[in-house]
Amino acid sequence: MGYSRSPGDVIEALKRGAITAAADSPLGAARDAAFVVLAVPPSATLELIERAPAWLAPGAILSDVASIKAPVMERARAAGLAARFAGAHPLAGTHGTGFAAARPDLFRGAVVYVCSTGTPEGDTVARDVASFWELVGESSPVTIDATAHDVQLAWTSHLPQAVASALAVSLSARALGGVSFGPGGRDTTRLAASDPDLWAEIFLANAGPVAEALAQTGAAMQQLRALIAARDAAGLKAFLAQGTAFRKGLDR
Repeated sequence: MGYSRSPGDVIEALKRGAITAAADSPLGAARDAAFVVLAVPPSATLELIERAPAWLAPGAILSDVASIKAPVMERARAAGLAARFAGAHPLAGTHGTGFAAARPDLFRGAVVYVCSTGTPEGDTVARDVASFWELVGESSPVTIDATAHDVQLAWTSHLPQAVASALAVSLSARALGGVSFGPGGRDTTRLAASDPDLWAEIFLANAGPVAEALAQTGAAMQQLRALIAARDAAGLKAFLAQGTAFRKGLDR
């Protein structure tokens, strides 16, 4: 059973067999379900969790896929769902949005972070949610503290998005045509094509860790600028080599 605010997405999901029945509202999709996954932006996730006690079926498990976890876990506990909720965040997807960006192997081999509410019942639910993700594309669930998740993702996901967006804004000011950019320019700005409404929510929800990551990245940019201005070839090569080694290490 599925729901989307886009009727076209619902039709395509039915055509391709991603769902077998459609609902006319989020609550309609969740009615009588034993397991409910909220796949919506952070603000909508928080709103639906707050309202969940009124519509969640008895004994049903609730989870989400938001890329921030601390506010989500706090809202679940405040809503009285500590024994029925576990947060999740699959590290999958692209800058694309909607059902058009879906593909059958989206979660295959992906790491999925799972957060418990911290109660014995919550730990059991977290294990159930982890088992669900193991079945979805043979994903690899990893249990993590919600605050630790948000600090880590500020660096590994939110910072790359912020840098790509900042780069795109800088390039847009030059009024250069698309033919001016080779694969490098296109690759490094790919994330800038992401949904601005979604990312504004994420940045604000994880503002502290993101601001710290941006500050340290700004310091690295200043260092690079200083090396170039000083024509310090040895220092510049060492700086670039550090980046090269890190990037190549990601593919090992």
